[in-house]
Amino acid sequence: MHGYEGRKDDLLKRLRRAEGQVRGIARMVDDDQYCIDILTQVSAVTKALENVALSLLDDHLTHCVAEAAAQGGSVAEEKLKEANQAIARLVRS
Repeated sequence: MHGYEGRKDDLLKRLRRAEGQVRGIARMVDDDQYCIDILTQVSAVTKALENVALSLLDDHLTHCVAEAAAQGGSVAEEKLKEANQAIARLVRS
């Protein structure tokens, strides 16, 4: 079971909304809309995806990493390394 299991419907709702925003941005480009308006929408969808990522990260830390930390040893080390790598990817993006 994944840590996000209890919030799966909310995550899917957010992702579908972001998907709709991306389609809207594509229509804006196709319709030759003003570039600043398009950038505003790109910023909004980026923020929406960042919120999904942070929600998943929070679930991972409070569920998967916490469970592994309780087990200790190499399992805990691996989950902490995995979490650090995920955080680094989010910070770089």
